[in-house]
Amino acid sequence: MAIGSVAYFDANASTPVDPRVAEAMVAALTELPGNPSSGHMAGRAARRAIEVARLEVAALLDAKLPNEIVFTSGGSESNVTAIRAALAACPDRREVVTSTVEHAAVNATLDRLAMTDGITIRRVPVDGNGCLDLDAYRAALGADTALVTLMTANNETGTLFPIADLVPAAHAAGALFHTDAVQAAGRLHLSVASTGVDMASISAHKLHGPKGVGALYIRCGTTFSSLITGGGQERNRRAGTENVPGIVGFGVAARLALMDAKTDDTAQLRNRLEAEIATVLPNTIVLGDRAARLANTACLAFPGSDAEMMLHRLDRAGIAASSGSACASGGSAPSHVLLAMGLGHLAGSTVRFSLSRFNTDADVDHLIEVLPVVARESRILEIVA
Repeated sequence: MAIGSVAYFDANASTPVDPRVAEAMVAALTELPGNPSSGHMAGRAARRAIEVARLEVAALLDAKLPNEIVFTSGGSESNVTAIRAALAACPDRREVVTSTVEHAAVNATLDRLAMTDGITIRRVPVDGNGCLDLDAYRAALGADTALVTLMTANNETGTLFPIADLVPAAHAAGALFHTDAVQAAGRLHLSVASTGVDMASISAHKLHGPKGVGALYIRCGTTFSSLITGGGQERNRRAGTENVPGIVGFGVAARLALMDAKTDDTAQLRNRLEAEIATVLPNTIVLGDRAARLANTACLAFPGSDAEMMLHRLDRAGIAASSGSACASGGSAPSHVLLAMGLGHLAGSTVRFSLSRFNTDADVDHLIEVLPVVARESRILEIVA
């Protein structure tokens, strides 16, 4: 999607807000002044709008009940809440099983819990495609496992974890199962009911909704304690006056994502992007699992080129892309995902192009026209020479 004069290929960081979402949010801002906890007519109208959105988000996740959805400020809050709630629900268990490629919100939370609370973190490795080592996963589970937290789709490579196949072993060990589904929601069919996960995190701004609003799915019957305490909002599971316009926008975005049938179109556009880049830059390496990967994600290594310099030049040419997770940008450390995949030598030359349903062939045409020059100008050896 061209935003102004920019061809936007950074959907895994954030997506453009759908105009229909924006329209609904403006209406909520102007027409729903009441506090949803108030008993008067204005408050009841705001409450109804929230409950409609809750139904729409529940439908997106194929949750059995709308009250299994708790609205939050985004994916990070949902992840932290799920982890802390699971440990509180299992006070006699002191271990968490996760992977080596999780999002910073999960990694940083677990690292802090290990330091402050003495929780043992067992990180399951991945292979060169980012696929989870299933034997190591099963071996990591034990009588002291309180929680398994594994992402559905990786934000950098798009590689998918087989969540439905992983849940039974966790439950057999007596552990709760949480999945960070932030990158997957709205991009592939999700059914929390059929996978059996106990908790799942999603975020509105990854599916053409607003920033600053997300949700945590909590399976009915799961023992849960809130992270944010105070009032009784969200059925005592998340205190604070609800972000009514954001939640309304989230509901519309969820409904549109469920209705949208462009996943195949996005995959075709992504495949065309990869094929044409490989033609003009034959040394390009596609990272991530080819068979089990998000349809919108192309994580590409350009050996010999400097990724940050490429991104700077692409930006100047009106193309937005990323070197990995936006939540980790600005640091000098190489991608922990690529390091975990054994691809640290490619980390400095890897660029992620992530598409949305708004991207067009014209966007890809512009990228293919610009990229060869950008890659050549960003070659490390030429700079040193």
